[in-house]
Amino acid sequence: MIGWLNGRVLHQHLDGSIVLDVNGVGYELSVSSSASYRVGEQVELFVYTVVRTDTIQLYGFGSFAEREFFELLLIVQGVGPSTALAALRTMTIGELTQAIEAGDVKKVSTISGIGAKTASRIVLELKGKLVLADTGGAPAHVASSEIDDALRGLGYSSQEIRQALEGVDLPVSEPEALRMALSRLRRA
Repeated sequence: MIGWLNGRVLHQHLDGSIVLDVNGVGYELSVSSSASYRVGEQVELFVYTVVRTDTIQLYGFGSFAEREFFELLLIVQGVGPSTALAALRTMTIGELTQAIEAGDVKKVSTISGIGAKTASRIVLELKGKLVLADTGGAPAHVASSEIDDALRGLGYSSQEIRQALEGVDLPVSEPEALRMALSRLRRA
């Protein structure tokens, strides 16, 4: 699986994809914001790879946070890579996060390819899993609802949990994430 590429933009397609020259090999990527890439420019992209029986598709993102948000959107039933990419082309991560956390189905449904039903599903499934940072409205981290539930079960309030984990990247492994969260809560 390809996770990251660094190369020179060789060509921009009208459909919002680019061809990236990496040491003489051209990779075609659908990117979240093709307007920010110029032909001849050296760029670094975090890549999400989709392998199907008939094709291999690469999706490129300017930041790791953007790629993570894309992957988060993919867990919602009815949202595929093209729709998730359209979401990131329509709004910033901060705007999407705010709309989801506010339960603004109408704003989420303005994304191309997302109707009211899918927008409702996105809000329902992702609300509470995104934590807004105090600066810029971008998500500080993706909070695991299982971790939050476990900490609440131990008597910690949502506010204590949010304050202790603000700006902290939790490990992917839930047991490790729970240990880290508990140690931060004890110190607070």
